[in-house]
Amino acid sequence: MPGWQQFYEQHQDKDFTILSVAVDGQGPDVVRPHTEGTTFTTVVDNNNELVNAFGFKVVPNGIFIDEDGVIRLIREGFSVDNREHIQALEQLLNKEVEQVEFDGGKQHTELSDLEQQLVRTKYKLGMEYARQKRNGEALKELDDAVLLDPENFTIRKQRWHIRYPEKFYPEIDFDWQKGQLEREHAQEQEQRAAGLVCGPDGCFIRR
Repeated sequence: MPGWQQFYEQHQDKDFTILSVAVDGQGPDVVRPHTEGTTFTTVVDNNNELVNAFGFKVVPNGIFIDEDGVIRLIREGFSVDNREHIQALEQLLNKEVEQVEFDGGKQHTELSDLEQQLVRTKYKLGMEYARQKRNGEALKELDDAVLLDPENFTIRKQRWHIRYPEKFYPEIDFDWQKGQLEREHAQEQEQRAAGLVCGPDGCFIRR
């Protein structure tokens, strides 16, 4: 998180703090190497609680809360490398604006309440299996969760973490993640074009 550490140091005189929430079901030991050198607080969200509360499908995300607990900025995919995002944050810190709203937010396919509950249950079960080093069972649950919620990048990432740990240590290979996401989306599109309907019970030919 070198970009956020630099931003934090540059703006420390503006009476604000950063709370980093690592969305990782495998726990603090997995997150800790990526927080070395930071002076702000990082907590670990094992169960995707923050993601579920706001309906996020990707990480990272940004939420700016003022001293009264009012949300002044919320953005899925918020990035320290995106100049528009940082300028908006600086405007809030400098009290130039009271609220920031972004245009063009990604629209997601709505899941039913039952589907959402099933996705969350399978995610939690998969992460529990992963903590027990039962990777085969973990991947089965996470694969099922992705079939139900294919737009959910946070679940895909947990699958990758188990299947391809070398892409996360000692450094996270973000270019590989982008390519892997494109490959998986292409494969899923081919399945749909072939008339396959895939779900937790397998793939079937649409009739």
